[in-house]
Amino acid sequence: MKIVFDTNIVLDVLLKREPFAGVAINLFTAVEQNVIRGFLCATTITTIDYLVAKAKDRHLAKQATNHLLQLFDIAEVNHTILKTAVNSDFNDFEDAVLYQAGCYAAVDGFVTRNVKDFKKAELPIYNPDELWAIVQVTP
Repeated sequence: MKIVFDTNIVLDVLLKREPFAGVAINLFTAVEQNVIRGFLCATTITTIDYLVAKAKDRHLAKQATNHLLQLFDIAEVNHTILKTAVNSDFNDFEDAVLYQAGCYAAVDGFVTRNVKDFKKAELPIYNPDELWAIVQVTP
């Protein structure tokens, strides 16, 4: 199962944001155990690096970025993806880019706490609890 992780899920883990961190950590573990093939949008990496450096420190941000690059595949962002995203029906350009990058990478779905922001999506959009429930019953 190929899943794009939205930025908020990654931040839940890295910044230990409660009450969301627990299930997000479970999903990261599923990626580590190859139950989920995790993807991050290229723009998520830069956003995460910036936000972790701002919230914690530069050294921790660099460590986190390196760990994410080892753990996740990267859904690239290119001219075609940006053009498709800007002309999509999504209200938020950042979400549109993430969605189009995932589509370009041929993923099976997305996990986010902001499911409502992906109303225009054709691929499955899961909240963390939904995806965790699916992962637990998948043989």
